[in-house]
Amino acid sequence: MRARLIAMGERMPEWVNTGVEEYRRRLTGGLSLEVEPVALPRQQGMPAGKLRGREAELLRKRLRKYPDSHTVALEVTGRRLSTESLAERVAALRDEGTDLTLLAGGPEGLCPELSADCRERWSLSDLTLPHPLVRILVAEQLYRAWSMLQGHPYHR
Repeated sequence: MRARLIAMGERMPEWVNTGVEEYRRRLTGGLSLEVEPVALPRQQGMPAGKLRGREAELLRKRLRKYPDSHTVALEVTGRRLSTESLAERVAALRDEGTDLTLLAGGPEGLCPELSADCRERWSLSDLTLPHPLVRILVAEQLYRAWSMLQGHPYHR
């Protein structure tokens, strides 16, 4: 099974890349994680709605490469999952033979229309998280959920 995170923002600090790579390396036995960064379309003074619309176009373009993937919008107002619930969702998708694609918007959040087109909306936290940290959090939680499914003691 493939999981991918398509996230706005290309240049991440090295500590982010190192953290994500650590969990990617640990994922073995049937789950892989890909992170696809997308350049932020910044223009000084651009209204938030227009910016989200431009980001949505770029994200939709990436999504076309994965038409059969289960898409999830990551949003603060999305459904909160426990690690156990995440493991159950990953197991269900694995058993269906479906890949997972998670979308992380830019600083203004995801375009509401794009979010509505996703099959699910998940919240990582009620807190506002910085984009670099979201990448590590997603990688770690996928690894933790996968560890649970594999009977590995990481999740205790």
